[in-house]
Amino acid sequence: MNTREATRSARAESVGVAELPLYRLHLMRAGYALMGFGLAVFRWPEYLNHPEPWLLHEGVVACLLTAMSLLAFLGLRYPVQLLPLLLFESAWKLIWLSLVAVPGLMAGDVDEATGKVLVSCSLVVVVLAVTPWRFVWQQYVIARGDKWR
Repeated sequence: MNTREATRSARAESVGVAELPLYRLHLMRAGYALMGFGLAVFRWPEYLNHPEPWLLHEGVVACLLTAMSLLAFLGLRYPVQLLPLLLFESAWKLIWLSLVAVPGLMAGDVDEATGKVLVSCSLVVVVLAVTPWRFVWQQYVIARGDKWR
């Protein structure tokens, strides 16, 4: 073990964080890249070509997705620290799929706009695949929480 690895390992142990292998970090980076570049390619042009003032809902969605894409780019550099972004992405898409898409599909009531969102939300399988779920379990479920006082 070289000096850099020893320092990183000691730092991880001092804060109680398990070290993820390099391949897991690269998988997470792939998830961040998909989020960041996907939003930049498909959503950012809408912002530049939007002639009239935003409707309330549209403006909220646009700002939220812009913030998510910027944080996803930051996740390329800090994949572990930005892990909650992958969890948020997974959570909202799974909730939307289960509460909106599946009931709509079962009722045969899916319009074109809902179909587009359904396709983009189905890409959550990539995020689910790159998320280190054992690490999430250890760090966010069974680990001691931070002090309240």
